[in-house]
Amino acid sequence: MSRQLEEVKSLISLREKARLGGGQKRIDSQHEKGKFTARERIAMLLDEGSFEEFDMFVTHRCTNFGMEKNRVLGDGVVTGYGTIGGRLVYVFAQDFTVLGGSLSETFAQKICKVMDIAMKVGAPVIGINDSGGARIQEGVNALAGYTEIFQRNILASGVIPQISAIFGPCAGGAVYSPALTDFNIMSKGSYMFLTGPKVVKSVLGEDVTQETLGGASVHSSKSGVAHFSVDNEEIGIETIKELLSYLPQNNMERTPLVPTNDPINRMDDLLNDIIPDNPNKPYNMYSVIQSIVDDGKFLEVHKDYAKSLIVGFARFDGIAVGIVANQPSVLAGVLDSNSSRKGARFVRFCDAFNIPIITLEDVPGFLPGTQQEYNGIILHGAKLLYAFGEATVPKITVVLRKAYGGAYCVMSSKHLRGDINYAWPTAEIAVMGPSGAIEILYGKELQEAEDKEAFKAEKEKEYRDAFANPYNAAKYGYIDDVIEPRNTRFRIIRALHQLENKKLTNPAKKHDNLPL
Repeated sequence: MSRQLEEVKSLISLREKARLGGGQKRIDSQHEKGKFTARERIAMLLDEGSFEEFDMFVTHRCTNFGMEKNRVLGDGVVTGYGTIGGRLVYVFAQDFTVLGGSLSETFAQKICKVMDIAMKVGAPVIGINDSGGARIQEGVNALAGYTEIFQRNILASGVIPQISAIFGPCAGGAVYSPALTDFNIMSKGSYMFLTGPKVVKSVLGEDVTQETLGGASVHSSKSGVAHFSVDNEEIGIETIKELLSYLPQNNMERTPLVPTNDPINRMDDLLNDIIPDNPNKPYNMYSVIQSIVDDGKFLEVHKDYAKSLIVGFARFDGIAVGIVANQPSVLAGVLDSNSSRKGARFVRFCDAFNIPIITLEDVPGFLPGTQQEYNGIILHGAKLLYAFGEATVPKITVVLRKAYGGAYCVMSSKHLRGDINYAWPTAEIAVMGPSGAIEILYGKELQEAEDKEAFKAEKEKEYRDAFANPYNAAKYGYIDDVIEPRNTRFRIIRALHQLENKKLTNPAKKHDNLPL
């Protein structure tokens, strides 16, 4: 056998060794836990045969605590690029079979390399997290490695889409990289927290489990850290693929156009009768969304968090859009601290990546009370206001029913550079609802009236006649048109096509000072 053939044989052998990661025994252990390996996850995510791996032969450089005797090819993370639906993406997947997926200096350098290249060529980065945290044996070098990744997350923000999947442990400083990315998907059984149950117990005396402290259900419903909670890794990977289908490759491109057979002028007569006669009675905004979007398909983001506001992606005539909608069936659709932050983050993402924003409005105001005020609802509400106001993408708003007070201002009103603002005939645009308004306008007369109920009813009717319709706002040009509800899909599509070449820039600045 020639030397060249021997070298080729050696290369093939080394590749096979590298693909085994921490060895078959640890791979079997991973499978026994119901988890896939890093390479299996990448194979499920990418188009078949498209993966090209980087740095398969990298090993760590640590010599502390006998680590020089424990070097594994690849050093615990699989990195490279491939395609999803024929579109280029960069990936890294932490390998729990190698030293528990712990991060070393070289591990971090591998991740930084794919992030640097992704920014250079303008393609999304997907990170699959399954790690015990920093490699303790490397001390500050591991911490430096994490911070190098964080720096790249920051620089890539708003330039290329960044998606994180949490398919196992993610603890300590490791949590900050997913927190800096655009979307987090957590599978059942995974967890994220800064300090684990043992530390919580020793410091605070609280008995908590990993799940109750930082599980997928906690972060998808209580903290808002997770945008998607899924039952298993397969669903998580399908969610990533679906999410990417709505996104452009980078901030200089438009979203991909997806052909549809759903007619532009399709009408749904149910919309003409969906608003209840009783103004205080709820209805389901999901019914409106599914009725007007292409093929009824809607990918909701933050589904279980701050449910009075709905955000997510859909298409109109094949054009990807972001939808922001009040949900009247949850707290009457009010805005509170959490829903304001949820909406602001989503609006800013859409604006960063050239995704038009469709706002479906039915909001009675901001949630009152000391808890909200102490929690800084003024600042959080200002975030949503700021996000809509700074956005330069096409913005189309439809007021379905209530648009009261400051919430009217905030929800992509004409005064925040809304491009096209429609209203249904049932729209009520006013400073506040009739009952509260009458108590302020006629407080003294109400107290002196012989028949208080009759007097109040009469004045409420006068107020409703003046404001419980969209024509007063339309008179001033704050509403561009009052439209038939069943025609909403067609009017939104026409508006999107009209705004296709919209150009708007904000004043030059180093960066803004969003009211954090």
